[in-house]
Amino acid sequence: MTGNKRLGIGFVGSGFNARFHLQGLQTVRDADVLGVWSPNVKHAEDMAAMARKLDLGPAKAHRSIAEMVADPGIDALWLCGPNQARIENVEEIVDAVTRGKGALKGIACEKPLARNVTEAMRVTELVKKAGLAHGYLENQLFAPAVAQGRAIIWARGASLTGRPYLARAAEEHSGPHMPWFWRGDLQGGGVLNDMMCHSSLVVRHLLTKPGAPLSTVRPVRVTGHIASLKWSQPTYAKQLQQRMGKEVDYTKRPSEDFASVMIEFAAEDGAPVLGEATTSWSFVGAGLRLSAELLGPEYSMSWNSLDSPLRLFFSREVKGQSGEDLVEKQNAEMGLMPVISGEAAVYGYEAEDRHFVRVFLGREAPQLTFDDGVEVVKVLMTAYMSAEQGKTLEFPPKGVETFVPAVAKGTWKP
Repeated sequence: MTGNKRLGIGFVGSGFNARFHLQGLQTVRDADVLGVWSPNVKHAEDMAAMARKLDLGPAKAHRSIAEMVADPGIDALWLCGPNQARIENVEEIVDAVTRGKGALKGIACEKPLARNVTEAMRVTELVKKAGLAHGYLENQLFAPAVAQGRAIIWARGASLTGRPYLARAAEEHSGPHMPWFWRGDLQGGGVLNDMMCHSSLVVRHLLTKPGAPLSTVRPVRVTGHIASLKWSQPTYAKQLQQRMGKEVDYTKRPSEDFASVMIEFAAEDGAPVLGEATTSWSFVGAGLRLSAELLGPEYSMSWNSLDSPLRLFFSREVKGQSGEDLVEKQNAEMGLMPVISGEAAVYGYEAEDRHFVRVFLGREAPQLTFDDGVEVVKVLMTAYMSAEQGKTLEFPPKGVETFVPAVAKGTWKP
């Protein structure tokens, strides 16, 4: 697909994350949103209406994924449904494609690729057998601060004084929006599975020379820790159940709300390099905080998404309704608050969506594929194994392909 061709996009899923992609696609000039499917018809119709309102294309809600695949105008799907539906969704896509329905060329899948390695490998196998191009959606690698900081560090610091040797990354907020995220049996774990997929890949990306494959910085040892610091406390467990429903009971079936991982890498040049990553659903601050650091022999870089140039102050007399108009996962509406202007750009959605549109139009090679998504899930499962065993593990450990975390089984006790 070359020339003046535009990419017709369909969305599987209509939730919070999918709507971030709609915001990101506003700056992509050669794509149209044509379809949305969700198990909740009203949600699908609302998101299609949002796409039309944003002038992204004549989007419409579809009755099934297969019907959307059969739409001759849709070239690629953005897979943004919940983790527990991943295999079912991909099976329906691949079945429609192999029966000759539509003209689908590719699938871009949100993080994590799946709940465990078995599922991740199954999803990848299905998509490859169907002959579809595939991309793994990891927005933080495309965040402007990460992309530009990494490029300058390697061009100036590393080229003159030696490669970077330590990267840190963190994603922290007060907890997910939807009940299924909080349930280990549905989501596949807790905050480690939900957000360490970001941070563990960010540290590896920062330590990898621009233009070189991720394989040049190879994980060799992983140490993981998980804990329930806040939401299994009786007071907060009760609050959580009131907000999310009776199926979310952290007094009986908790998931971890804090996780950390140390990844020891072997670089292609033989140098030992380290990645430290932390994630939290128990962070109390203005809202979502993304951060990263990269350190080398004579240089360093740092990024904190809440270091915004725009700040507002509201006195205690301003008692407005709660919302997220200042920052994602906003925790307060008064006091001195940072405002993230253009979150879709700051978090990397704009650049990510532009890249994968170009990939599916045949204009550039994908920076991340389902194979990278499988590797990420292997790191996550190794971190869970390490946390359960209380020791550092060689990567990949024996049995990681069939491992299911205790959190996902509902047997973990903090």
